[in-house]
Amino acid sequence: MAVIVALGAFLMTLVGGWTAQRVTDRKHLVLGFAGGLMLGVVGLELLPEALEAAGRELHGVPRALLLFVGGFLVAHVVERLLAVRQAAHGSDGRVPQVGLTAAAAMVVHSLMDGVALGAAFQSGGAMGLTVALAVISHDFADGFNTYTITSLYGNARRKALAMLFAAAAAPVVGAASTMLFTLPEEFLGSYLGFFGGALLYLAAAEILPEAHHDHPAVPTLCSTVAGVGFVWLVVGAAE
Repeated sequence: MAVIVALGAFLMTLVGGWTAQRVTDRKHLVLGFAGGLMLGVVGLELLPEALEAAGRELHGVPRALLLFVGGFLVAHVVERLLAVRQAAHGSDGRVPQVGLTAAAAMVVHSLMDGVALGAAFQSGGAMGLTVALAVISHDFADGFNTYTITSLYGNARRKALAMLFAAAAAPVVGAASTMLFTLPEEFLGSYLGFFGGALLYLAAAEILPEAHHDHPAVPTLCSTVAGVGFVWLVVGAAE
């Protein structure tokens, strides 16, 4: 049953990526909406789940929050190192590897969505259906963000499409894998905290500044708020 539901997530991810492609003439609005989606996913879904699942504190601070900060810093350090390397070769453009790395993190996140989906169905039908609603709904945002992030950093369209299809297939693979093993809850919570920090860095330091570059602020800001609101509606519907 989990694998069948994951096929719905596969289709929804592709729909999100297709939407990102079709509105290229409104790039600033696309990026503003993507930034809002990322902010909403981090603040309203990933971080609360991480805090609940990651378990004990380390030196007075929840482990999920430490990993959240760590994810933010790792994303920052990786981007700076790649940017310095690119500058040393005489290029001042965006670094394609950063986009591919970020998209790969989205693929891993989608894989973990599938694992969570499979584990939920192992716990019971009601739990499985609740998680299924959340996964299928927010995979639209995953597809949208995967394609947008890959393209934003100057990667070719074929690479963006390849990462999109990888992100779409990942929940199916993750759900199928739960037939073979069970993922410890604390590990899942730790991963969500780390990934949330990295995703927040990309939204705050890259996506949103690019969205507001040389474009009117109000429409772009409204797109960002709409992205956050969309995730809020999805999270609320899943509860």
